Amino acid sequence: MKYMLLIHGNEEAMNNATQVDSAGMSPEYAAYNEALIKAGAMLAGERLRPTTSAASVRVRNGKTEVLDGPYAETKEQFGGYYIIEASDFDAAMGWAQKCPASRYGTVEVRPVVQG
Repeated sequence: MKYMLLIHGNEEAMNNATQVDSAGMSPEYAAYNEALIKAGAMLAGERLRPTTSAASVRVRNGKTEVLDGPYAETKEQFGGYYIIEASDFDAAMGWAQKCPASRYGTVEVRPVVQG
């Protein structure tokens, strides 16, 4: 079954992280990615650009509203995701616990609806 791991954390701290490889990844994330790939669990994953480059769009009563940047002030921002294959929810939770972000932010685990 497919699961999405949504990574939420302090964007300022994430942007100020210093140890990166040529792909812009810390050694702990490189190891995590390698473990996902080796286990055959990695389907996709990306880090997102900062919320300052984002916009939110909503349409209410036929009127479009565009908001630049993050919609609400929050302590944690959505900073990236993984889409993984796992045998069940507990296995997906196990991968979330191993994600480096779980030590300083939140990793939300959501099953993907499959058609």
